[in-house]
Amino acid sequence: MQKQTVQQDASSDIASGLANENVTQFLTFKLNAEVYGINILNIKEIIDYGNITQVPMMPEFIAGVINLRGSVVPVVDLALRFSEAPSKRTKRSSIVIIELEDEEQKLEIGITVDVVNEVLDLLSSEIKPTPSFGTKIRTDFISGMGKVDDQLLVLLDIENILSIAELSDIGA
Repeated sequence: MQKQTVQQDASSDIASGLANENVTQFLTFKLNAEVYGINILNIKEIIDYGNITQVPMMPEFIAGVINLRGSVVPVVDLALRFSEAPSKRTKRSSIVIIELEDEEQKLEIGITVDVVNEVLDLLSSEIKPTPSFGTKIRTDFISGMGKVDDQLLVLLDIENILSIAELSDIGA
């Protein structure tokens, strides 16, 4: 009888230890054969790729704008934003609509991705600091590295990637 109580206490200690650790959800997606993750708190919705209207005199990484239920939403080609070759569009390509706050105003910006994979739960202990070298993209675009099944996942800092001030400076 005592052994059962000890086992229950041990399992409840493990469960409460996990409950005390923060879990963050990340949407994972592929872009030019690399897998990235972004915090789902910034994601408003995911739509099929298409109907992008190009706008003249914009930086190359601005794919254009889309009409999203009556709102004009700019779309950033994420591969070009990372200074990589543009990715090939397929029927699985998507636009992830991100909602950001800028000076108490909510802004919607779309980012292009090749394939949306899944939503992963990562414990705070599974997220490691950003490396200072060894990635193909700017280190300020990375919020950390997630450990998933002995593989590392690049976790993007979407607020830096879509920095309103930086995008405005480039467009000027």
